[in-house]
Amino acid sequence: MTRALSWLFSLIALVAIAGVVGLFAWQSVPVWRQEGWGYLTGVKWFFRQHQFGALPMIYGSVVVAAVALLLAAPIGFGAAIFTAEYLPRRLRLALKILIELLAGVPSVVYGLLGILLLRDWVYDAFARFDPLSGDTLLTAGALLAVMVLPTIFTLSDDALRSVSSAQRQTARSLGLTRAETIFSVSLPQAKAGLSAALLLAFGRALGETIAVFLVVGRQDNNLPASLFSLRPLLDPGQTLTSKLGGSETNIAYGDPKHWAAMAGLGLILLVMTGVVTLLGTGFGRKSDA
Repeated sequence: MTRALSWLFSLIALVAIAGVVGLFAWQSVPVWRQEGWGYLTGVKWFFRQHQFGALPMIYGSVVVAAVALLLAAPIGFGAAIFTAEYLPRRLRLALKILIELLAGVPSVVYGLLGILLLRDWVYDAFARFDPLSGDTLLTAGALLAVMVLPTIFTLSDDALRSVSSAQRQTARSLGLTRAETIFSVSLPQAKAGLSAALLLAFGRALGETIAVFLVVGRQDNNLPASLFSLRPLLDPGQTLTSKLGGSETNIAYGDPKHWAAMAGLGLILLVMTGVVTLLGTGFGRKSDA
């Protein structure tokens, strides 16, 4: 009975996901007919002229999520190594609970803290580069780093704790120090789980809306001449989620092509987060095995 119910609810979840993807795909057909692949590669978005290019928003989403990982990954991995390898069990659980509490803070609270504190800090820290304001891609990435930190820490800690203690003891008996054991045994054994932590945190960052919406600046068509340029990090930008979370979604509802373009953004976001999440889940299962 339990197995049958599990299969039933799993099937319902799959049907629901397939239905959402199908709905977005069907709703976005007009914009794909008009723009073709140019919808993904276009660099200009002017909805009043029915010109729709999603590349600046895809760029913004990827850059913001990448900045978040670059800032959060060293802290998350370091904290996971400390708790898994050095702390006794009770202190480890206490610290883990404290860090995981960060995941329970509502996104809008993070966004308000970003407005009150973070964007002023970013503006002051990079004042010599003359940013327009503190609402930048870098600000959004730094804010997301705090939000994805619990994901990286928790999954990394679990991956490290899954390494057999017998392997650590064998390494120590061969004369390796604790640090050498961590880098020679624990981290290589847990690399699949650590990769899963990064991928799932990346997917979490891609899908965040309200916190990013409040501090990213929401400037359309902000795409650098070089994708490897760092200057756009100090400019306001737009992500897929900030675009979908803004007022333009309501404006688009009365215009079939504009609405199709917004539905297309939802489809792109769904595919991106879905692919990253599936990859992360696959690495996690490999780690468990």
